[in-house]
Amino acid sequence: MVKKIIICFLFFILLVFVWGIYFSKNSTDSENNLFLVERGQNLFEIAYNLEKDEIIKNKLFLDLYVFLRMSQNKLQAGQYFLNPSMSIKEIGDKIISGDTAKTIITIPEGWNLRDIGWYFENQGMFQAEELFELVGFPLINYSVNTDLPKPKDFSLDYDFLKNKPKNISLEGYLFPDTYEIVLGAELEEIVRKMLANFNKKLTGELKKEIQKQDKSIFEIITMASLIEKEVKTLKDKKIVSGVLWKRLSAGVGLQVDATIIYITGKKSVRISKQETEIDSLYNTYKYRGLPLGPISNPGLESIEAAIYPENSDYWYYLSTLEGETIFSETLEKHNIAKAKYLK
Repeated sequence: MVKKIIICFLFFILLVFVWGIYFSKNSTDSENNLFLVERGQNLFEIAYNLEKDEIIKNKLFLDLYVFLRMSQNKLQAGQYFLNPSMSIKEIGDKIISGDTAKTIITIPEGWNLRDIGWYFENQGMFQAEELFELVGFPLINYSVNTDLPKPKDFSLDYDFLKNKPKNISLEGYLFPDTYEIVLGAELEEIVRKMLANFNKKLTGELKKEIQKQDKSIFEIITMASLIEKEVKTLKDKKIVSGVLWKRLSAGVGLQVDATIIYITGKKSVRISKQETEIDSLYNTYKYRGLPLGPISNPGLESIEAAIYPENSDYWYYLSTLEGETIFSETLEKHNIAKAKYLK
């Protein structure tokens, strides 16, 4: 009789724990709470905080579940989306597996480092200056400006950066895309995610073609950054690419308005005669050749246009106020187009 009572009691205890782990919920409230597991916290501290925050009803069930899984040393730090309608098993599994809270960031094609820095600030993630200190300040030539700390050198980890001059920022290489990132991720982790994506998008085939043309990745990305800011359609991008490469080969100034806008930081598409005389190695009106470095972070379409330009008889182009691109074979025709479309 006593044996039966003990067995029944143990069975009852087992049912209680099974119920507590798999079915017990603090409430039906499914609104997520952001719960922080700090680095170095042990199971008992985590369970105590979950109970205190009213996410779980009884910390004992979490302690038991984690011990039964022998995972007390596998709990991972980070921020988690948890709610009182989750079971102990669901909560425990999340923290054991490191299924931390995620957020989405979107970097549009053509954004430059300033745009990205302001975006991070507006999202409450980082200060723009933190980004600049890590990847380099826009426009800065670190060979001349020695007062600023040099940005981190990522070229040891990413081969495509090896021919990028070390005296300029990572402008051009933070690939524009939508990223899912861990909430509270370090800035360097996000930058590395962008660089890894760049490496993925710039396929082996594209790299071989660049090498075949006796160009460098840096030259292609710099050209692609100009194309990205100058025109919108793939058709126009290919023609503009052909025009710019042709002018470059002929030793003719590129005279790309977007380089002036990059220098001034203005949002206006109109530039003044005075602005074309600004003394900056990014000024393609004052200095012949490509600018010191990229002026934006181009998308794949612009990169491919830079690699595969379309040959034409054109030497000049302009964009109308409506966004249409007008191409001209001669300076005379170009001036007529300017008078007609840019009144």
